[in-house]
Amino acid sequence: MPAPTYDPGPLRLYVPEPTGRPGHATDFSYLRLAPAGAAPRPPLDVSPADTHDLATSLVRVLDDEGRAVGPWAPAVEPEALKRGLRAMMKTRAFDARMLIAQRQKKISFYMQCLGEEAIAIAHAQALKPGDMCFPTYRQQGLLLSRDDISMVELMCQLMSNEKDPVKGRQLPVMYSYKRAGFFTISGNLATQFIQAVGWAMASAIKGDTKIASGWIGDGSTAESDFHTALTFAHVYRAPVILNVVNNQWAISTFQAIAGGEASTFAARGVGCGIASLRVDGNDFLAVLAASRWAAERARNNLGPTMIEWITYRAGAHSTSDDPTRYRPAGDWQAFPLGDPIARLKRHLIVLGAWSEEEHAAAQREVETEVAAAQKEAEAFGTLHDGHIPPIESMFEDVYKEMPPHLRAQLAQAKRGD
Repeated sequence: MPAPTYDPGPLRLYVPEPTGRPGHATDFSYLRLAPAGAAPRPPLDVSPADTHDLATSLVRVLDDEGRAVGPWAPAVEPEALKRGLRAMMKTRAFDARMLIAQRQKKISFYMQCLGEEAIAIAHAQALKPGDMCFPTYRQQGLLLSRDDISMVELMCQLMSNEKDPVKGRQLPVMYSYKRAGFFTISGNLATQFIQAVGWAMASAIKGDTKIASGWIGDGSTAESDFHTALTFAHVYRAPVILNVVNNQWAISTFQAIAGGEASTFAARGVGCGIASLRVDGNDFLAVLAASRWAAERARNNLGPTMIEWITYRAGAHSTSDDPTRYRPAGDWQAFPLGDPIARLKRHLIVLGAWSEEEHAAAQREVETEVAAAQKEAEAFGTLHDGHIPPIESMFEDVYKEMPPHLRAQLAQAKRGD
């Protein structure tokens, strides 16, 4: 039989397009959803190649009625869930107030994690003291879920005032807390992955017991650092969790532009020899279960795990962004995985451990707490009133003793030459 002939015509460049634009509701069928409880839970020592189905399906625990179903349902006390719910509510209230503060010119810039709160806060419950997170600018929940991190201090960093713990040397939201296992945030994309892998390798070389957890967004998977990190993590079986937060949008670019259309981002991990999961990031229990599983693999010398968290960036990319220019305004309300706070609240009510009245009271409490912290932070100055660190702080902490050339530069700066 003769071979078929083709007449393809001229070559055409394919450019992915989102399934929704302003004025046209998004068709979310591209998400490849799966029912709650349908994904199997493999043993910790599963071969990375055998996680392919988990990298293309979706790990979910909470069903539409708020019940925890399936093999991934974690053993967790209601009190821990209530702490997680309150931390998510506090994070959302914190974000809302800081967004307003930016509009009032009290801070120069802000980035919310609206709609993504469950990912960082549930993940934090799976980590241990001494573990190191390498976050992006949307994992403030890692800090706000802790009792030993002051909201006042976080706000002072945002305001770059005289109590800013990093003395104005970082952009707002780029926190740094070594004692909390929160590595200094970098504005450069995907650096978190290679840093996390390197730190995890160092922990293994020292024979330590601490693991690393790195975070990037879906768009950052197009960076070369992403691929380099996966190679080193696979080859050296680094004790690291590699988190890809697929919130569907970069600043104005749909996730398909980074390669999320024909395949999943989690599938890239399998291709590199890394056990990988694709998880409902708006399901607090699924996040907790998957994070625990990945952390235990790392602690037991079973190698890295890559997790793609499916969620939705409900707000703007930053205060410099207007998402209504490139996506439907009501997308978040139509997102099929819902609101992480509402879903955990419903689950706790189903358990009989929570009520609408308790939720309303908790909401008032966190809003009062955040407002009080803001008032205290503003007493140390805001961008609007010009209370900023002294000019000397630009030259200090570089050397134990300031050398002559820096003293000369400081004098020149003071003169205004």
